Amino acid sequence: MSPRAVVIGPPGAGKTTVGELLAERLGVSFRDVDADIVELAGKSISDIFTQDGEPEFRRIEAEAVAHALDEHDGVLALGGGAVLADATRKLLAEHTVVFLNVGMAEGVRRTGLSTARPLLAGVNPRSTFKALLDARLPLYREVATVEIDTDKQEPPGLVDEIVAALEGN
Repeated sequence: MSPRAVVIGPPGAGKTTVGELLAERLGVSFRDVDADIVELAGKSISDIFTQDGEPEFRRIEAEAVAHALDEHDGVLALGGGAVLADATRKLLAEHTVVFLNVGMAEGVRRTGLSTARPLLAGVNPRSTFKALLDARLPLYREVATVEIDTDKQEPPGLVDEIVAALEGN
């Protein structure tokens, strides 16, 4: 079993919103690895970061991603930092990966510098978001089958573009 598409991208890219619409359009189920992590850990992602630290969160995340890639045959959305794990990037090489790219200004606007996003909470969230984009962009592109710019489009238009790209592959 293998996902029809794996959706990746930074916070605010629209992975969950677009992923749900894409799954509906393709007639398959949607699964969000962040929800799997919360279920597995029995606490929120913010609590995992606060109580257990980022390394423990990343360990749980890599395990959850591996299970989901093996078990799910619909559309799968990964957390923004899932691509940081070498093992995850190796697994993604075997899948159709849709990278939802978002520019810094738009990403900051969409996330509202939310405290629900642990890596964006802090003294200077704007510079934190920029550093996050700078570090992850090459990794997103390394594993992406398709890259979609989300800055100037609404989710239904993005889904149209993704479906066209998937049909071209």
